[in-house]
Amino acid sequence: MVKSPIPVDKVVLKLIFVAGNDQAGKEFHILPSFTAAQIAQQVYEEWPQEWQANKVERAEVLRLIYQGRFLHENVTLNSLNIQAGRKCVMHLVPREKIPQPNIDNSNKEKIHQSETGCCMCSIM
Repeated sequence: MVKSPIPVDKVVLKLIFVAGNDQAGKEFHILPSFTAAQIAQQVYEEWPQEWQANKVERAEVLRLIYQGRFLHENVTLNSLNIQAGRKCVMHLVPREKIPQPNIDNSNKEKIHQSETGCCMCSIM
């Protein structure tokens, strides 16, 4: 199998589509200036034959995960320091909305304490 060269003006983005128990990877050539929403649209328009059983109804439900974090629609590959002429791997999942971080009040207090470097003490 002969590998095709990476275009110097694009990122080769290998997306691992996660749907149920199935995980399958596919490479796409993406401009580094593309946003997550534009990438989702391109993937939707070029939907691979291998993924046909899990085809989504619209591009807006496709979410990208990079380094364990969901990407918001306006994030570009450039803003993630992903350079043209390179390969990158991300996960792709069908989801209506990006989950919000789950921080309860006790965690907020711990986060605040670690940011300020101090805590409240009582001397009796």
